[in-house]
Parts: sequence; structure tokens; C-alpha cells
Amino acid sequence: MLLLAPVLRVWAGGLYYYIDEKGVYHFSDTRKDANYDKMIIWPDAGGTGVKVDLAINFDQYIRQACSYYGVNEDLVRAMIKVESNYDPNAVSRKGAQGLMQLMPETAAMMRLIDPYHPRDNIFAGVAYFKMLLDKYQGNEQLALAAYNAGPGAVDKYQGVPPYSETKNYVKKVQAYREQYAAQSSNNRYRSRVIILSEKTVPRK
Repeated sequence: MLLLAPVLRVWAGGLYYYIDEKGVYHFSDTRKDANYDKMIIWPDAGGTGVKVDLAINFDQYIRQACSYYGVNEDLVRAMIKVESNYDPNAVSRKGAQGLMQLMPETAAMMRLIDPYHPRDNIFAGVAYFKMLLDKYQGNEQLALAAYNAGPGAVDKYQGVPPYSETKNYVKKVQAYREQYAAQSSNNRYRSRVIILSEKTVPRK
């Protein structure tokens, strides 16, 4: 696995991998074809060296977070679909980060250290959305609008703000929620990723 060290040195946020029929790893900074999957790299918390998981299912994190905070799972799945299209490395033009597209100040408020860590991002995003649901007495439309435009805008207009982006966001999330609710658990979104610890890179 130490052969991967050169790859880690050149990684700059967009790296893809493919495992051929002989078990050989191929890496590229672009997705050459459908065989290549996105590679996510961050230090593992345990510091135990290399950690590899080629079948991470974000759905397990969604279920855990939603169960803990009492939020509808399909609603959160829909939010992630609209926010980042399930890209853990997504960054918006305004600076929102990760699967649930948390702004840096929101991430700091939720004590999120690594916004690109899928599980941590989902838990922080669901916790924040739960705060909004409580603020608006369970009104999902207002909570979604506040998640997109900020609670200040919702309070100002005493409802969904008249912003086309926010109105479209609420409609898209609600539409995807219905789609996810109609799917079986076997058809949930899965992401194939490889996780490596930066601690495996030899130091000079």
C-alpha cells in the first residue's frame, strides 16, 4: 500500500481510481470512463495506518444521524441529492462544503472539524436542520428554506423567501423525497470510495 504514497503527494482534491480484473489499481486526476470512481482522502482518526473501504454506503450515516436527531431519512437523502449530488468533496461558489453543503460559519457553530468527512458532515447537517425544524415548529418547508437562504431571510418574509433559488430548492428536495420514499433500501445511493490515511506518506 505504500506504493500509493506518490499518489497522495499529487492529490489536489480530484482523484479517481479503477481496479482492473487483476486487482491492479489505476489512478487518474480525471474520470476517464465509467470504471473510475472518486477517491476521498483524509487522516483517519485512529492513526492506525491505511484504512481501505471500497463500498462505503452513505445511507448508513444518514440512518444513524436521522435516528439520533429524529429527522425523516428520505428528506435528508433528498437534501444531499440537491445540495451536493452525493459528492463529499463538493464546494459551492459561496463556499459551502461537503455532502450537506455547510457554510464554514455553520460548520463552526456545529463544531464540525472536517467538512469533507462524510459521516461528520451528515451528522452536523442533520443536527443543524433539526435546529431549524424546532425553530419553525416542525414546518419542513420553512426549515428547508432556512437551510438554503438562512433563517434571517425566512424570518424577514415570514415564510419562504421570494428567491427563485430557494423556491426551486424547496421544490426539488420535496420531489426527490417522494422518489426516495418510493424506492427500496437496496436501491439507495451508494458511493464507491477508497480512504487512505495521510499518515502512510513517508516523511523525509
